Amino acid sequence: MEPYGQYCPVARAAEIFADRWTLLIIRELLAGAHRFNDLDRGLPGISRPLLAERLRRLERAGVVEHRRAGGGGEPGYYLTPAGRELQEVVDSIGRWGSRWAFGDPRPDELDPVLLLWRMRRRIRRELLPPRRVVVRFEFRGGRRPRLLWLVLEESGVSLCLVDPGFDPDLIVGADLAAFYKVWLGRMDLGEAVRRGLVHLDGAPALVRAFPRWLEWSPFHDAVRAASRGALPAASRPRRAS
Repeated sequence: MEPYGQYCPVARAAEIFADRWTLLIIRELLAGAHRFNDLDRGLPGISRPLLAERLRRLERAGVVEHRRAGGGGEPGYYLTPAGRELQEVVDSIGRWGSRWAFGDPRPDELDPVLLLWRMRRRIRRELLPPRRVVVRFEFRGGRRPRLLWLVLEESGVSLCLVDPGFDPDLIVGADLAAFYKVWLGRMDLGEAVRRGLVHLDGAPALVRAFPRWLEWSPFHDAVRAASRGALPAASRPRRAS
């Protein structure tokens, strides 16, 4: 981005993260993506050369560093203290967008793979049973029906685009747009089930437990409050003390 030529904190900050894709890269880093391929997978539509260029720019700005994790292992991209402080910025923009710029999903936003990729990192693994659980998703209403699998284990969660070869323990049949709205908070799961937009099939104990395994989208509460006409608590004006 070309400098604005204005001696202003807003202008200086905008020069760092107001380019297309940059704020979404920061969102992914804040969500725990560190490897280049994981960042690329969470940002369908960005080219790999552009992603690399944006990461280099964030490194030069002191927002991101390329290093190994604390315990060693494969190098990845990590936010510096300056980058982690952008959590407040991303949260504020998300709350504002939930209230003023968010409606039902557009057809081009209905990506089942991206949805499950985000769900994969929001599984409460500590609540899973002490065995592997295979969940098959049968999405309809997109460009074509799509079968996807999440393999849930206490040690990790895998997203499979082809049959992993295990019998499913739980089958989630869903209208894709409706499941997106449940994920983001525009519709309750119970309402979607009552309306026949989502169907859970499996052992009753697993069906009951499935919603508890999920942490919904980080913006779920803000979207839910906005869709009900309520101002999210974090956005309510505070009385002067």
